[in-house]
Amino acid sequence: MARPLRIQYSGAVYHLTCRGNERRDIFWGDDDRQIFLRILSQSLNIYSVQLHAYVLMSNHFHLLVATPLGNLSEFMRHFNITYTSNFNRRHKRVGHLYQGRYKSILVEKEAYLSVLSRYIHLNPIRVPAFENDDNKRKATFLLQFPWSSLPGYLDKNKRDRMVNYSLVLADFGGDTPKGRAAYRRQLLADIDESLEVKNEVFSQSVIGGEAFLEWVKDTFLAGEESKERPAVGKIKRFRQKEVILALIAEETGKDLAAIKAEKGNLRRLAMDLLFRYGGLRGPEVGALFEVGYSAVSQERKRLRENRGEDREFGKLVRRLENRLSTVKI
Repeated sequence: MARPLRIQYSGAVYHLTCRGNERRDIFWGDDDRQIFLRILSQSLNIYSVQLHAYVLMSNHFHLLVATPLGNLSEFMRHFNITYTSNFNRRHKRVGHLYQGRYKSILVEKEAYLSVLSRYIHLNPIRVPAFENDDNKRKATFLLQFPWSSLPGYLDKNKRDRMVNYSLVLADFGGDTPKGRAAYRRQLLADIDESLEVKNEVFSQSVIGGEAFLEWVKDTFLAGEESKERPAVGKIKRFRQKEVILALIAEETGKDLAAIKAEKGNLRRLAMDLLFRYGGLRGPEVGALFEVGYSAVSQERKRLRENRGEDREFGKLVRRLENRLSTVKI
């Protein structure tokens, strides 16, 4: 069987799954789940990936994410390697934790984001143990299941800061009591109707309407055209770099030469923003600042460690992050 396609572009949305090697558990207790979520939050932040839904099962997980920078592979590589290393170290084991590559399905956001969020949230009752149970018992268990983003969709007091709830809830009237109640009603209806999406996935890799599938084929599967895409990607990253440096200069009055000469937190911040928001890779950031890519990684780590020590600098970081999250680049 051919490998499923890996399609990446800025703004792409994916349903991601990853299973334990030989279907073994990837969580040996709640401590593992807490650590998994902490590492997930860190990886989302590092790669500027947006999380819309998740669920943790005993031997696999599901994520629904958006990638504004088109960097799914980098995000998942960092996330999976970090959790595997942590898990192996704490449990004194070696070897692979996951069964092969993660599975990614490209999602048409407008048509399927809400559907897939509910499909993901229904996973705790989509197991053999519930096969013969009535829907009332399924609903009771599901609404009490703690290891998913569902509690935050139903109750604002149970929210996780790393999850973006608003986009899905927009389909139900918005992030309001009525919108959250409507989401709950639809989820319970999905239990009755046995919501399924597998038959709607095209070529193991894409889920969307006919127009979306045609766009994917024309844009990414058109043979010779794909040879031009690396150059297009480089142009886009160059534009992003210029926008980010311009915003830093506007906020601080310092251009790239001044930032390079400073060798402090502002220099680290510039490296970090170019990596997270600009989509530049470590070696590209290193070339810009005339250092090795390992030095870039160390400087970004120091920034995360020192960020809370200077309140004024913290305010600058938040202003730039807020502006970059809304600017069109």
